[in-house]
This record gives sequence, C-alpha cells and structure tokens, in this order.
Amino acid sequence: MRSSRLLIAATLALGLASTAFANAAEMLTIKLKTGDVVIELADDVAPEHAARLKALADAGEYDNVAFHRVIEGFMAQTGDVQFGDMENGFVPQRAGTGGSSEPDLAAEFSDKPFERGTVGMARSQDPNSANSQFFIMFAPAPHLDGQYTVVGKVVEGMEHVDQIKRGSANANGAVDNPDRMLEVRSGS
Repeated sequence: MRSSRLLIAATLALGLASTAFANAAEMLTIKLKTGDVVIELADDVAPEHAARLKALADAGEYDNVAFHRVIEGFMAQTGDVQFGDMENGFVPQRAGTGGSSEPDLAAEFSDKPFERGTVGMARSQDPNSANSQFFIMFAPAPHLDGQYTVVGKVVEGMEHVDQIKRGSANANGAVDNPDRMLEVRSGS
C-alpha cells in the first residue's frame, strides 16, 4: 500500500513537472555590448507576435540591428531587419521604416500594461501593421495600453537596456551612430 502511494506521488510529481515545462514561456536573449537582456515572450497573449520574434531571432535576422529610435524616459526601438542591419544594408535615413520579408501581423491587443521593461510591437497608424520592429519601455506609458501589442517583458538585464545610447529629442529619438543588438536567440 505504501509503495503504491509513493508510485502515485512520484507519477503526479513527474506529470506536474512536465506540464510546467511544457507551459514554460519562450525566452529571447539579446546580446548588447554591455551584457545580455532576457525577454520572456507573452506567447499566451500575443502568440503570433511572439512566434514572429522567435522565428526572426532564430534565423539570425536581428543580429546587428540598430536601436534606431531611443527616447529618454520612454523607450528604445529596434528590429528593422530591412534597413537597420548595421553590417549589411544599414540605411540610417530609412531605419525604422522597414520590416521583414514576412507579412504584417494582425493586432493582438491585451490588458497587459506598458510598464518599465515591457516589450511592445512597433507599428504604423494601422493597428494591423506590426512586422518585425519592437520597443522596450524605460518607464510606464499608460497611453499605449490597449493600443499596441504587448509581446513580452524583460526579466533579466534591464540595467543593460538603460545603457542604450539615446537619440536626439529634436529628431523624435533618432540616434546617430546607434547601439545595436549584437545577437538575438530564443530558448526556454
């Protein structure tokens, strides 16, 4: 009787552990010149956007992409794989206007607030125009809540995000000689 209870307890424990592992959120690690930034993707609230970031990261599309728009007290924007790759086709005047070769995504708005460390998808005026660009919040921005797709949050390395070179306030955050994502990879 005691051994069957132990067997049941062990089976339940293994089942719970495998369920927890299966439900673990995907992570992205961004290597910056000052250290690594780990982002937990919100694949439970924005599955299409999270899958896009993961796919682009795994394909190496985000490697060497500039933080082209960085506004003190607001956010750092990156992810323009078309015009933002600082080692292959960097066009400073167009950085921030491109995307990837994939189609734009439909909005996946949620009730997740834009707080310090939140990662959101950049888009044009059209709510269904997010593609590859994303931004990381330096501070809360409640005016973005429900207006942009929250795709994740920084869980480690926010101190490195804080060190990203800021852009000109007179040029809407455009950055001369910007910092870049050296390498981006996914993994749980």
